Amino acid sequence: MTGSGQRPLLFLDVDGPLIPFGAAPQQYPTYQTDLEPPEAGSNPLLPRINPKHGPRLAALPCDLVWATTWTADANECIAPRIGLPPLAVVAWPEPSDLDQQDERAGLHWKTRALVDWAAGRSFAWVDDEITDADRAWVSAHHRGHALLHRVDPRQGLTDTDYTTLTDWLQRTPPSHGPI
Repeated sequence: MTGSGQRPLLFLDVDGPLIPFGAAPQQYPTYQTDLEPPEAGSNPLLPRINPKHGPRLAALPCDLVWATTWTADANECIAPRIGLPPLAVVAWPEPSDLDQQDERAGLHWKTRALVDWAAGRSFAWVDDEITDADRAWVSAHHRGHALLHRVDPRQGLTDTDYTTLTDWLQRTPPSHGPI
């Protein structure tokens, strides 16, 4: 897309940001919606997803992309549950020797793939496993603006997280064609 502005991407993980985990199970509220997919009973953690995330995510000035090991299942199990349309999905590459090298350096296995997928376009990445090593690598290898935002997996996305994302997205200019 040359010459026209592209909104930033928001790469969204599921486990941690949308499905909180790690605290005592009774600490998590559960939600039932009228949008339950038929497979909803197959994962006992799905009721932890607050359906209010859908409208809040959809209101952000960005293009949402699933960046999760749920892959296309996120469009079948998660998106309908929170009222989102099907989203683009990052296809993860097969593990390689480079992944082992990255792991030893403290780099998350998703980092390279997300920078490649963004192709210079500005992006925010919401995940519960982001580290300073990922931030440094993205800063050195990505030509666009990037926000790597770590979410506490025990809480999932909170009002504070949405404020951080909204503020960053509003300050981030659209990308124009290949960078």
